Amino acid sequence: MRKLSLILACVFGALSIAFTILPMDTLAFLPIGLALIFGLLTLKKSEEKEKKFPKIIVLLVAFCSLVVLGKTLVIKDEIATDAQFEQQKIETKQEARKELEEIEGLE
Repeated sequence: MRKLSLILACVFGALSIAFTILPMDTLAFLPIGLALIFGLLTLKKSEEKEKKFPKIIVLLVAFCSLVVLGKTLVIKDEIATDAQFEQQKIETKQEARKELEEIEGLE
């Protein structure tokens, strides 16, 4: 049981690191929570001399949790309007109308 929970803690720990690095926002809390649960379960089932690696996993996952929480609270997603692009879009429509009027005038 200890080995299985240690393997699951490692797998979900790796996923939590990947989700923390990628812009997954709060979706990263799913593998973080699972890694934390399995890490604490492994820590509880381990003897004193076997507790070093589960402690590292729990600390790493806790750090990932803080990073994701910080990214969620600090970084705000804003949509900026691109005035130059909007102006080009209007000009392109006007040019297309002129071309259509020229083509209709030729027929």
